[in-house]
Order: sequence, then structure tokens, then C-alpha cells
Amino acid sequence: MSTIPENIPEEVPRIGNGFTRGIGLWFIRLIGWRFDGDLPAEKKLMVALAPHTSNWDFVVAMPMILALRVKISFMMKKEAFFFPFKRLFMWLGGLPTDRSSPRGLAQQMAKAYRNNDRMWMAITPEGTRKKVAKWKTGFLRIAYAADVPILLIAWDFPNKRIKVDSLYRPTGDLDTDMQEIQRRFSKYQGCRPEKQTDFIEGN
Repeated sequence: MSTIPENIPEEVPRIGNGFTRGIGLWFIRLIGWRFDGDLPAEKKLMVALAPHTSNWDFVVAMPMILALRVKISFMMKKEAFFFPFKRLFMWLGGLPTDRSSPRGLAQQMAKAYRNNDRMWMAITPEGTRKKVAKWKTGFLRIAYAADVPILLIAWDFPNKRIKVDSLYRPTGDLDTDMQEIQRRFSKYQGCRPEKQTDFIEGN
């Protein structure tokens, strides 16, 4: 069985080439992981990745991204975008952010979505590898401001897979959306399950 889907919708933002894809595939096979699910034909969306409990999450995720050749954008402080790294960070999908801006991160990222024909931006809702009582709402606020759906992708360590769970279209109600998204992620187990946020129905 293939570890990576062969047919990626043309709407999906792409990066890399056959060489970088080969590196990703080689590493995925080496560690025995697979990508489970199909990517949606969406030009713009938010990718929510959970449960995020360990640095191993990105060790697994990065070769998957290389193998899929999907360009995943991510937020970085604007101060990091200096010569000679600026061009590299931009190519990789880095989005410069100004945390001192009165417009706020949500509006900055909404502008980035508007300025790009195709953009998939990834965020880990926990915001940290440590156990937290509540997830941060930033990813939802950005999705609201940019008017984009949210693709839920999970690290499923017991089954050694990265799983596409579902494409969620936010209602605009923060509590309702957060509850439903956490419910959908609650069936997956991360690398360090003791660090996962406890899901309580109705909270």
C-alpha cells in the first residue's frame, strides 16, 4: 500500500520537485509511517494539526510535506526575515507577522490569504507541546477573518499514520466550533498522550 496519495488536486498549493519528494518518501518508509486520507480540492484553507505533544510530531510531519509536495504556510516573526534567509523562508511558506500591530494577527493573516491565489496555513491549536487546559482560539479567529474552511489533520502515533480527519466549515460561533473540532480530534493519540488536552463534552 502506498504511503502517500498519488493524485493531489490541482487546487492545492505545491512546492518542491521529484528530488525533494523522493527524500520525503525515503524517510517515511524508513520510520514506517503513512499518510491516511485524501486532500480536498481547496485553494485556500487553514490546517489544524493535533494532538501536538512532542518534537517528534514535526520529525514525522516534515517528510510527509516533502513527499506530498504541498506548500504549507506558517507564521514567523517578521524580524526573522532578513538577508540571506528571507527568500528561503518565503519559499518555504513563511508568513511574516507583526505582533505589535494594532490590526492583530487574524487580520494580518486574512490579508495574506487575500494576497495569495493558493494558501494552506498550518497551526497547532494547543500552541505548545505542554499539557494545556484549553486550546488557543487563534486558528479559529484567522479562519473566520479569512473566510476559509479548516482541514483537521491528526498525528495518530499508535497506528503510525498522519490522518486526514475531515474538512470543517466554521459556523462563526467560537465555542461551538472549538467544541466540535476538539471532539473530532479526541479519538487520536499523540506521541505523549499524557500531555494531551482533556476533552470534556459540553465544555
